[in-house]
Amino acid sequence: MAKPKVLISDKMDPNAARIFEERGCDVDVITGETPEELISRIGEYDGLAIRSSTKVTKEVLDAATNLKVIGRAGIGVDNVDIPAASANGVVVMNTPFGNSITTAEHAIAMLMALAREIPAANARTQAGEWPKKDFMGVEVTGKTLGLIGAGNIGSIVASRALGLKMKVVAYDPFLTEDRAVEMGVEKVDLGELERRADFISLHTPLTDETRNILNRERLERTKKGVRIVNCARGGLIDEVALKDLLDSGHIAGAALDVFAEEPAKESPLFGTPNFICTPHLGASTTEAQVNVALQVAEQMSDYLVNGGVTNALNMPSLSAEEAPKLRPYMALAEKLGSLVSQLSHGNLTEITIERSGAAAELNGKPIEGAVLAGFMRRYSDTVNMVNAPYLAKERGLQVRSVRYEHEGVYHTLLRVTVATSTGPRSVAGTLFADNAPRLVEIFGIGIEADLDGHMLYVVNEDAPGFIGRVGSLMGEAGINIGTFHLGRREAGGEAVVLLSVDAAIPADIIAKAEKLQGVKTVKALSF
Repeated sequence: MAKPKVLISDKMDPNAARIFEERGCDVDVITGETPEELISRIGEYDGLAIRSSTKVTKEVLDAATNLKVIGRAGIGVDNVDIPAASANGVVVMNTPFGNSITTAEHAIAMLMALAREIPAANARTQAGEWPKKDFMGVEVTGKTLGLIGAGNIGSIVASRALGLKMKVVAYDPFLTEDRAVEMGVEKVDLGELERRADFISLHTPLTDETRNILNRERLERTKKGVRIVNCARGGLIDEVALKDLLDSGHIAGAALDVFAEEPAKESPLFGTPNFICTPHLGASTTEAQVNVALQVAEQMSDYLVNGGVTNALNMPSLSAEEAPKLRPYMALAEKLGSLVSQLSHGNLTEITIERSGAAAELNGKPIEGAVLAGFMRRYSDTVNMVNAPYLAKERGLQVRSVRYEHEGVYHTLLRVTVATSTGPRSVAGTLFADNAPRLVEIFGIGIEADLDGHMLYVVNEDAPGFIGRVGSLMGEAGINIGTFHLGRREAGGEAVVLLSVDAAIPADIIAKAEKLQGVKTVKALSF
């Protein structure tokens, strides 16, 4: 049997190639190729190990007729077309925790550079000046650091800041009071963080929820003289608004390692006094690059030689024997987790996953992982079935798994319940005879529906004419309805409408739907 063949197409620690060879793979290290050269070569390889330079496009994947796995030495996979990889049956892996300390240390370095205006002082001193009186910094001791995001990297920044005798407040939807006490930080809402923080450091992924989380309005509400650090993701801050508030003096300084558009050859912030930047160096230390290179080599070789799956973004961790039975259940579990996440608000402290009937006889861990992957995807752009439980745990989310051997109304049933500040919220689903996932209950209301694509969720008062009003609104907006599902608690009581549409519903249509007579809640969903 021929050995699996791996291409390392970006500069990587040489020990990665050694690990591939020791574990039974043939490896070629060929870096700096053009896209055309990679396309002409990729067909002979089973594995592709990359960092950020190689762009794995649909064209590359279509030419990769033997490719089985792509391994990203690092966390971000913006340079990989994951849907195309999935369509071509290629597993995409990353190493989400190999550079956490390095990124956290870079954020602290940027914070200190801001506090003492080190870059500007260095430039002028080396230019032959002695501008001692022009640079009056501030101490960080006793100052308040506001963390937006208190996950893996954010928690490391918090510990370093506490070591510098700073006070730390943190905003994170998944941060519980117990976890905050354990970290030594104070849990606050975003508005309080804006009012109190002397320094703000962002440590959240870029999602629909976090894009422009520091927009102009929020930046204007920050404490006068605040200094802002972003070593997380570009797009979290409105860069034009940041420029304006730096110029006005409301914001005393800003340090960015990431930009909305990269490489950032141009930016409205360039040349602004009290602004410093680095070219996405958060993970750029020798130690971090060694760690992620070794990890990606271990993960990829384990998959190619033994079939083990670790840190895959588009494939669950499964043994060959379990996979056929578990896959339809995991598809259902992920959709239910995503649904309850999209519909629940406030401080989510606990999630319970119940299996009954045939589902109770299966391995619950992959099902639990699939629920958490769907649940956490709203808050993380790198979540998968392997790291979702870890991400939930570090945020203090308690996960309960319960199995009931008896059958109920359905021969097999999954139920996902989250504890919220306003009470429990529960959704349930089953598999039909063709193993197709199907929603059967939402917040105590029976309703059967497929969960797929773009959908509209409406809670309304059960009254004549409402269905027509919703249909008319969609029709006038030129939105085609695929399916229409209804459920209600009782005649004349609370009812639910769940409809699928062909494309994402614009915000202005959601706003109009909220004003329809009898409407209580409207939410656009995406699966």
